Amino acid sequence: MTTDRAASAVENPFRKEAADWWATAVSRIEPGVIELRGRPVQELIGTISFPAMIWLLVRGSLPTDRQAALLEAALVAAVDHGPQAPSIAAARMAATCGVGLNNAVATGVNMLGDVHGGAGEQCVELLTDVLAAGLPLPDAAAATVAAWRARTTYLPGFGHRFHPIDPRRDPLLALVDAAVSDGVVAGRHLAAARAVEEELNRGRSRPIPMNIDGATAVIYAELGFPAPLARGLFVLSRSVGILAHAWEETGSGLRNKGPLPRSVLPTYLEPAKSLRQPPA
Repeated sequence: MTTDRAASAVENPFRKEAADWWATAVSRIEPGVIELRGRPVQELIGTISFPAMIWLLVRGSLPTDRQAALLEAALVAAVDHGPQAPSIAAARMAATCGVGLNNAVATGVNMLGDVHGGAGEQCVELLTDVLAAGLPLPDAAAATVAAWRARTTYLPGFGHRFHPIDPRRDPLLALVDAAVSDGVVAGRHLAAARAVEEELNRGRSRPIPMNIDGATAVIYAELGFPAPLARGLFVLSRSVGILAHAWEETGSGLRNKGPLPRSVLPTYLEPAKSLRQPPA
């Protein structure tokens, strides 16, 4: 706040209350001034990458080049998974309804919830539980997996309904291995993830490998992002694919495109007798 504005706020308590209403350390915007976390935007344009900008705004400091590269790899890996992903399909459907590109993208993004889009956040929580168990990693993984399976059959970050082995997994984990070797990250969450994977596959003939959500969860956790931000960063990543698909669909020339071809009618289920009876 400039001296004149500060003096004015002292003279007018309501003005200070209004100025403090959305008080923020993220950005300072005044006539002729745009500062992001205290850095003039003109000094950032052309000098830092978009992943580094994400880090700066969310974390308040600039990452090292290696940290930014690792974050970028995770963001790149998760951009798209085709129209079989509900968020992509919904965005494409919305694009044919005349709602505009921004609304089509919002439709897809708003479908990224606990079931579709939340596995990365949940996997960070899983790995955090392993590391907090205070046991040797194999024992901690076994105890944590047992505790999670007591309340859900689904272990986030492991297995994939579509890929026997997620093709995005190994390149990401190789980057984390290199970052651990070079001292960029500590490797504790990577070790926890591999311990969980080993526990899940104990005695199995068909493996349950770590998937994209697990690999990116490892990266986000190793870089120090809290679990909720793992989902937020996934949303940023997937929004790129959502945008691309929505934009492609706007050129199809189709209108009001539904979830099924018009030649396919959903199976009709005869109402149950109990539904026909008036309430007692």
